Amino acid sequence: MHKENHYINRIGWLRAAVLGANDGILSTTSLVIGVAAASESRDPIILSALAGVVAGALSMAAGEYVSVSSQSDIERADLRRERKALKENPEEELIELAAIYEKRGLSKELALKVAEELTHNDALDAHARDELGINEITQPKPFLAAISSGLSFIAGGILPLCVAFWAPVKEMIYYQYGFAIIFLAVLGAVSARSGGVRPLRPVVRLCIWGTVAMCVTAGIGYLFGVNAG
Repeated sequence: MHKENHYINRIGWLRAAVLGANDGILSTTSLVIGVAAASESRDPIILSALAGVVAGALSMAAGEYVSVSSQSDIERADLRRERKALKENPEEELIELAAIYEKRGLSKELALKVAEELTHNDALDAHARDELGINEITQPKPFLAAISSGLSFIAGGILPLCVAFWAPVKEMIYYQYGFAIIFLAVLGAVSARSGGVRPLRPVVRLCIWGTVAMCVTAGIGYLFGVNAG
């Protein structure tokens, strides 16, 4: 039997992990580049990178938890409203569900038949899935998203932190940029493979926007360094 591979069930944790790792690499590298452009010693560079990793991971995890929790709250509120509507106006809800299937291509008679069968089996589940677009695959998981984001940010942020320890201070900007592009390219390829898509577009996208961010922070650091000098 032929079995297709689908990756939509990974969308929740994969999005959080990729976003966290990308931010970890990019924000920490950008911070290091900005400080390195304005400093001639290693200590402030390492300190800024370490602080960026810790603060960024906590901020990322907290922000992801709040964001996904808000989505979860909205879904629960919609389900409560839908449950109330099914109790108070079952006939109208049945017609509404049948109209959805009719718009998808079923005949009016078949659409009504399908709506009746699904309503008899689990009315709320049918309306949640087909009217509201809520299902188990895309169901928000705040705690999982927060953990994925926080840990992936740390994993991404440690990479430029390690570079900050051994790269020559005078060439720190170039080392950070070069390795950041490598890290972002690997991240894009891994995330693309995990999602079952071709890697070229994610890799190019990450590298282009990463370059923009690092150039801006390097410019700011350079200006402050010149003014301070």
